[in-house]
Amino acid sequence: MRDVRMTDIFAHHIAQKYVTRSGLVHAITVAYYAYRFALEQGADVDSAAKAGFLHDIGHHTWYKNGKWDYELYRQNDIHAIKGAERAHKLLIRLGENPVKAKEISLAILFHTDSYFPGGEIVRTPLQSIIKQADEKDEEPGGSHHYRKIEQNRAYRLLERLDHKIDQVYEKKIS
Repeated sequence: MRDVRMTDIFAHHIAQKYVTRSGLVHAITVAYYAYRFALEQGADVDSAAKAGFLHDIGHHTWYKNGKWDYELYRQNDIHAIKGAERAHKLLIRLGENPVKAKEISLAILFHTDSYFPGGEIVRTPLQSIIKQADEKDEEPGGSHHYRKIEQNRAYRLLERLDHKIDQVYEKKIS
């Protein structure tokens, strides 16, 4: 049994504010990719989907003279750090198992190496899945953050993902 569903996360005002700001379509797409990759690799599909959905919850907007400044973002980005903290707090508030909340938060922390000053990162399987899922949906110039979706359609997509995750869990029990 899962403690927190994707739709629970989506409905929370913190997710509404920060996930929407960083790109709701991107978040949902990465959640689906993460689910699929986790299923293929035998990892926890629930944790993967949640980490995929929340991976950019820490994004800050870097604008200069009213326009997105990609270079300023690249120089000052720590969205994964802020996102890991924000996601952990949100998941705990919603009643997620603390061990699982930490695992999800660490996957968010290590989904990118944009803020690391060189060197290789050794990632867990879940952390690698989130990085791979995020990279699969990237578009030049960060366009993947600006695709639009209606709230009710987003909810239905997350409901469908919840159902897929439930089916995997039911199979494991039988």
